[in-house]
Order: sequence, then structure tokens, then C-alpha cells
Amino acid sequence: MDVLNNTGMGEALCTYIQNDRPFLGICLGLQLLFESSEENGPVGGLGLIPGVVGRFDSSNGFRVPHIGWNALQITKDSEILDDIGNRHVYFVHSYRAMPSNENKEWISSTCNYGDEFIASVRKGKVHAVQFHPEKSGDVGLSVLRRFLLPKSSLTEKRTERKASKLAKRVIACLDVRTNDEGDLVVTKGDQYDVREHAEKNEVRNLGKPVELAGNYYKDGADEVSFLNITGFRDFPLGDLPMLQVLRCASENVFVPLTVGGGIRDFTDSNDRYYSSLEVASEYFRSGADKISIGSDAVHAAEEYLKTKVKTGKSSIEQISRVYGNQAVVVSIDPRRVYLNDPSDVEFKSIRLTNPGPKGEEYAWYQCTINGGREGRPIGAYELAKAVEELGAGEILLNCIDCDGQGKGFDIDLIKMISDAVSIPVIASSGAGAVEHFSDVFSKTNASAALAAGIFHRKEVPIRSVKEHLLKEGIEVRI
Repeated sequence: MDVLNNTGMGEALCTYIQNDRPFLGICLGLQLLFESSEENGPVGGLGLIPGVVGRFDSSNGFRVPHIGWNALQITKDSEILDDIGNRHVYFVHSYRAMPSNENKEWISSTCNYGDEFIASVRKGKVHAVQFHPEKSGDVGLSVLRRFLLPKSSLTEKRTERKASKLAKRVIACLDVRTNDEGDLVVTKGDQYDVREHAEKNEVRNLGKPVELAGNYYKDGADEVSFLNITGFRDFPLGDLPMLQVLRCASENVFVPLTVGGGIRDFTDSNDRYYSSLEVASEYFRSGADKISIGSDAVHAAEEYLKTKVKTGKSSIEQISRVYGNQAVVVSIDPRRVYLNDPSDVEFKSIRLTNPGPKGEEYAWYQCTINGGREGRPIGAYELAKAVEELGAGEILLNCIDCDGQGKGFDIDLIKMISDAVSIPVIASSGAGAVEHFSDVFSKTNASAALAAGIFHRKEVPIRSVKEHLLKEGIEVRI
């Protein structure tokens, strides 16, 4: 709003909209039309629609940010929503506008997430949506097509689905690194070891990143995550191949893209300092929707727990302040440390469903950095609580012990963390069968489940996972 007001664009936009010129606002583009917002505020909006944009209430058990695929309740002829039917669209936001008698003439659809909030508005040629059509797959592309070509009779054959609420997400993860020849390849670790145990000891090569991402989009992945697993060794802004992967993938993959690996403050060999915000911004400009922070988040959490002071300088704080906390994912890489007595450590421990190798009944989860190579004096529980306070909007929860084993997710760990925080948690590491996905969704509060190897090797197609979840009564996007 500062930029719009300082450049005179605010007044120009109001005049344009009041003259019923074609307009499409997306996410913040909808919120700007209201009188004001509580985000970093109060901040005055364009004042075209009565109402104040407020934050979701997380006290009722709903996770904030609202991230994922949710259903719409269409309240009037919206024109651009004609091809949606009962299908899911993608939301990612912490603030929303609420329906009222004063703004009801504008509302074209609502969405239920704790409360009934405004999902889209329409008056004449003026449209705005709270969800992201550019990240809502073929359904979202139909919204853009209908806005750009309002008189076109081109209509997709609609597949009716009974979307009723927030869907559980199935995420395809691509671990990307350079092989010994210098080519970027998708690989998969076995407890974070990505080399073949053969004579040549080569990096395990499971395909090309852009091609695989496109295939997963077509197969129904709700998100695609790129993890540059050698990112901690290299200077991120010099990581041009990874930036190119993002640019190419975003041209053909219309679901959210996350990228992680090496996002941190950095000083290069010429003593040029780059903040983690600059590094993340380069990834965002190249097509990423969210960035994943690993090792740097551990250091920030340790410092915060020691000092109890938010300096504003950590990568989590810098990036969430500018891009919003929904753009910041913290990747936690813990390893089980077995205990006979929970009082043996200062960190949160849990009673295990399955005892350890020597019959141990308890374990705490030690966080690691640098791709699992270095253990740190902080537990997964303590880290998760700290990064939520620092501004993370989502947690990607791995487990080194389960990685590549195909025996299922670490339910004990995922339940502990998803119960401890109010932001969404993505379950990762260990999926080997469709039943593992229904298991993690039915036994924990995970919002999403991520897998890599079983998708790369075509052992378990994404479509099979979703068909199984539907049969189990778990809502997913089809």
C-alpha cells in the first residue's frame, strides 16, 4: 500500500476499478480492495469493499497459515469460476476478509476454514480471488483463461468431485545434486547416503529434475519440492543450474514449488556480503513459492533459545518479514537417540511405540545440520517450537532413521511435533506403501505427506496414493 500510495497508483487503480475495467486481484490483490488490514497494521487499503482483513484465529485448533487445497462455496454467478465445480483450489495465507451485510453484493464465493471467509469477489468486470489460480493446476488455469477470454466458449470437460474441506496434501520431493560429471540429477538417499554401493561408488541417478517435476504435476502431486542436498557446500547465488531448474519447472508446473539447500547469509571470496533474504529472493524470482531452511534454522533456534531475543537478523525472520511466514518452511533433520530413562536428557523425549534395538522404551530426537553429518545440542521438539516463534510458516519433518527404509513414517515423532505447533507439518522419510500415507494422516495431525524414492522408482504412483486415501475417507485433491 505504501508503494501504491507513494506512486499514485492507488488512486489510479481505484479510478480504473470504479470505471468497471477488467481487473483480477490474486490473494493480496483481493485484500487490497478492502478498507484496511490488520497485517503489519492497521494499514489502510483501497477502500472499494467494506470490511477489515484480519488474521485467522488459531485458538480453535486450525493451523495458521491456511496452506493447501480447499473447497469453494460459490454464492453467485462469478463467470471466471464456471469451470471449477466441486473441486479444490490452492490457498496460502494467514489473513482473510469476512462476509458481512455491507460487502455481500461483492461476494462470489466463500471458503470454510474455521470460519466462513471470502474466497472471491466479483462486480461487473472486476474480479478478485483469495486463492492462487496460477498454483491450482488445470482448475486454476481455467480461471485465468475465463478472465482473459470472457467471451470464449472454450470449456474443459469438467470432472465433478465432492470437494468439501481442506485436503491432505501429497508432495513429491526431488533431492537434487551434481553427480561426479557435474550434471544436476535427482537422487535418493538411504539414511542420507546417496551413493551406489558398487565398484564406481557413483551418485544414485534417478532422472532429470525438470522432467520429473513435470511428470509429478501430471500425476497429481499437490506440491513439488526441490532440495539441493549439496547446497550447504556451495554459494547459493552461484548455483545457477538450480535457478534454471526452477525457471523451467515453473513454466509447466502449476502447483506450488519449494526449494531448499544453502539458504543463509554468505560472504563470497571477494568479500561481498549477501543476506539470506537476497539469496531467497533470487529463488523466488526464479519461480519458487516457498523456500526451505535447514541448517541455518538450527543455528537461529539455538541462539534464540539461549538469549530469548528475536534479533530480526536470522534468515527465518528476514524472509518471513518481507515475504510472509507462509513462504518459509523449516526442514528438520533429526536422528533418534535411545534412552532408558527420559530424565537422562534435558530435551523432550517420548515413549516409543516400538522399543529400540536394546529394548529402550524412550528416545529424544537430536537435530542435525549439514545434511545429517553433524549433531547439535537441540531436540526436534525444541527446534519446532522455536522456529514457529521466529516466523516459520510450515515444518518439513524428516527422520534420518526412517529415510529410504520404506517401512513407514516415524509416527511417534510426527505426532509429537504436529501436536506441539500450530503451523502445518509435512511428514517426510520412510514411505514405502500407500498404507503409510493413510497411517500418518489418521494417527497424527500432519497436514501433508512427502515422498521421493517410491515416486521416482514408480513403485507407488501418486494416483494410487490418492485413490487409497479416498477409499479410507481422507479428503484429497484429484
